[in-house]
Amino acid sequence: MAHLETSENAPSSEAELSALIIKSHAEKIPLKIEGGSTRDGLGRPFQAERSLSMRNLSGITLYEPSEMIIGAKAGTPLRDIEAALNEKGQMFAFEPMDHRALLGSKGEPTIGAIAATNASGPRRIVAGAARDSLVGVRFVNGRGDIIKNGGRVMKNVTGLDLVKLQAGAFGTLGVLSEVIFKVLPKPETTATLSYKNLGDIQAVQMMAKAQGSPYEVTAAAHLTAGLGRDISRSFIRIEGFEDSVAYRLGELRRILSKFGEPNELRGDDGARLWTGIRDVEFLLEPRDTMVWRICVKPTDAPILIKELQAQLSFTHYFDWGGGLIWLSCDNQSLDAAKLIRLAAVKFQGHARLERAPLELRASLDVFQPLSAPLMKLTAGIKKSFDPASILNSGRMYAGI
Repeated sequence: MAHLETSENAPSSEAELSALIIKSHAEKIPLKIEGGSTRDGLGRPFQAERSLSMRNLSGITLYEPSEMIIGAKAGTPLRDIEAALNEKGQMFAFEPMDHRALLGSKGEPTIGAIAATNASGPRRIVAGAARDSLVGVRFVNGRGDIIKNGGRVMKNVTGLDLVKLQAGAFGTLGVLSEVIFKVLPKPETTATLSYKNLGDIQAVQMMAKAQGSPYEVTAAAHLTAGLGRDISRSFIRIEGFEDSVAYRLGELRRILSKFGEPNELRGDDGARLWTGIRDVEFLLEPRDTMVWRICVKPTDAPILIKELQAQLSFTHYFDWGGGLIWLSCDNQSLDAAKLIRLAAVKFQGHARLERAPLELRASLDVFQPLSAPLMKLTAGIKKSFDPASILNSGRMYAGI
């Protein structure tokens, strides 16, 4: 794949972006869309002849703190936006994941890539995913048409909701040029309760009881023994005003008393913990393992793990109260991948291969395989947005 360092593949305006795509469409030249290149190892290998860099489409386009809304060009580094939000005491509610440590990549994450990959962290259990905060997009489809959808406020949408369709499409349905997100105030206080020596089943029961309480849990995770400590640890996070946090912590200690007496984490210790959980830092080593992201009903997570342990050797932990399983398996065979896929399907969930060598990502489905009717629908949507299949072709599913 060619990597040209000219304006030909790094447009400085939406009009230039459109012209580049029109030309590529006419010549049927497949493009690899690049933001900060921090997630190049996510998904199937790119099937492209030329890169399309968004680095010159950068900058915050609107910020209205009183309306809790921010917009930026797709190539804007995430850190620039978070710095602007921090000055006004605001944040992205969905806690965007940073893949650099897991994938061993460099560069700076961009806001367009956050939207395109729907990158979301521990607060998803209460705030939803990135797509739930995304209220507006501008993008260029595979014909070169400039399209705008959504706006500055959340509202019901008649017809096709292109905002939600683009979130998580990995750049296969259009090149995002601008995105608009709603934001939230940063909490005054954050505190985490840490429980020791709970098994997977106990931990999920504890997290479910906490999440089902009226005490507004904003994250719940369980680290198995061996992930940084020789004992398992289970965590419940509470955020808000200091007096409210203190009261809710006390009530949670009371209703969760049968699970033991927890320690309390605050400040940098708590922040580092949740960043590590968000970014899968507990499964970084060894680097040559397959890392899977499995989503199931929380109460099914311990059962799925127990059944898989009878067939495979792996390390795992739970986020989202058990709804998200991170699993690292040193068996890189197609048979191991098949077992993991079958387990996810059995429990009506889905599995995505988050990290693996290039050859493995090229030889199996990285995303959950679709049924024939869904694949036909997906291919039809792809063709309607990108008739020549020039945008990140094959990144999600082979051949489209």
